[in-house]
Amino acid sequence: WATGGALNTARFNLAGAGTQTAALAFGGRLPPNTAATESYNGTNWTEVNDLNTARQQLAGAGIQTAALAFGGFLPPDSAATELWNGTNWTAVNSMNTARARLAGAGTNTAALGFGGYSPPVTAATETWNGTNWTEVNDLNTARALLAGAGTNTAALAFGGNTGPGAVTELWNGTNWTEVNDLN
Repeated sequence: WATGGALNTARFNLAGAGTQTAALAFGGRLPPNTAATESYNGTNWTEVNDLNTARQQLAGAGIQTAALAFGGFLPPDSAATELWNGTNWTAVNSMNTARARLAGAGTNTAALGFGGYSPPVTAATETWNGTNWTEVNDLNTARALLAGAGTNTAALAFGGNTGPGAVTELWNGTNWTEVNDLN
């Protein structure tokens, strides 16, 4: 690990998308909630156009120039979804289940949102096709504050507030299967 450039707006409970050298950070809590969005070029963060809805504990998917922001906490929990085109955020169709503390994977046209707190803690999983969210098979273990990686047809859900252990599940595009847990 090496220290890189610092965000312009210090905050927590934010979401992100992209790669190590081309990233996007959005939302979060200062307090209060913020709509701040920043773009990273591998060295520095630059402030760009903000989300339409300030919120924290949201999820993200995609890349620096084509991202998706979904869910979060306003209060109350939100189902809001916004699409980033590299310049501006546009409000699009909302998730079916409003929730915060969820995880995401995929792209801005093929994403997966899973887990979270709605309340209560949920195992709900939804897939995004670029226009609408569709409810699909749930996680085996309901949890919030988890992490996600991969695509909408091959993803991992890991960690979260599941009590003892660190559950890891693999998504194959249809179902979740529990695999080896985090150490």
